[in-house]
Amino acid sequence: MCRTKNRLASGRGLACRTVHRYLDLMTDIAPIPGVQKPERARKPDWIRVKAPTSPGYHETRKLMREKGLATVCEEAACPNIGECWTKKHATVMILGDVCTRACAFCNVKTGMPRKVDPNEPQNLADASAEMGLEHIVITSVDRDDLPDGGASQFVKVIEALRRTTPNTTIEILTPDFRNKHERAIEMIVAARPDVYNHNLETVPRLYPTIRPGARYYASLRLLETVKKLDPSIFTKSGIMLGLGEERLEVHQVMDDMRSADIDFLTMGQYLQPTPKHAKVMEFVTPAAFNAYAAIARAKGFLQVAASPLTRSSYHAGKDFAEMKAAREAQLARAAAKV
Repeated sequence: MCRTKNRLASGRGLACRTVHRYLDLMTDIAPIPGVQKPERARKPDWIRVKAPTSPGYHETRKLMREKGLATVCEEAACPNIGECWTKKHATVMILGDVCTRACAFCNVKTGMPRKVDPNEPQNLADASAEMGLEHIVITSVDRDDLPDGGASQFVKVIEALRRTTPNTTIEILTPDFRNKHERAIEMIVAARPDVYNHNLETVPRLYPTIRPGARYYASLRLLETVKKLDPSIFTKSGIMLGLGEERLEVHQVMDDMRSADIDFLTMGQYLQPTPKHAKVMEFVTPAAFNAYAAIARAKGFLQVAASPLTRSSYHAGKDFAEMKAAREAQLARAAAKV
């Protein structure tokens, strides 16, 4: 694996391509034969989920409404909402439900956001305590209108959770804090979340059309900065498949992530929220996801989650426990060699 750090510092194009020994795993990674690319492709059986109807789902929904909290589960039309909310798992979206950007893959509303709610941090912490959460995931819309991009609200939420439910582990999924990320990251890292997640979303070639308001290498530098400031914080990032990316481009993203010392990789199928969003170019098979996961593990990620329905916070609590155990085992092996 190429660990050339100057690619992250300079932001230049893809370099240091690696010859992989795992190409035999990739025979499954190919478009489904005969599948065309209609306006909205019909979902294969492996991507379909049942509509949520359980009492647990409705209880979670009621609690979110009572506390005035938004969730990315609803705003981004996550296919796993029924399963997660039944288990009282929810990814809370702070700083409102209106984003200042308009990414081609995202279903969150775009416009002028409302004023930041000063009661939001404590409301979120109270909801977490009431649900008895062992692990919570907090994300946000992009808030380019705020001087710190919303970083101080993340800090207040982390502090409220530590006061109210100190045994809950905290995972944050932040935006890129465009043009202000250094100070924003310093503030958040000082608050010490357990996991810092920021998604690359797709391969760099597709950024101009899929994620036009962001920069690939800026996102990599953000995650690298987190590790430099506090190596004990787990870092995590994810990409969507099915947007038109090539296999070797996905391999290169894996290498770039490892060069930034990212611990956890998630990979899931992109689903088109509405006809106005980017089209699904391919439904990637479960076998193909398994093959990608095997390669990612061979590259040294502590944890890999890859399946058609994988999302950033899907099974986040279980994955955090496994990642923590993997690090402890890794440290034990290193100590035994001394």
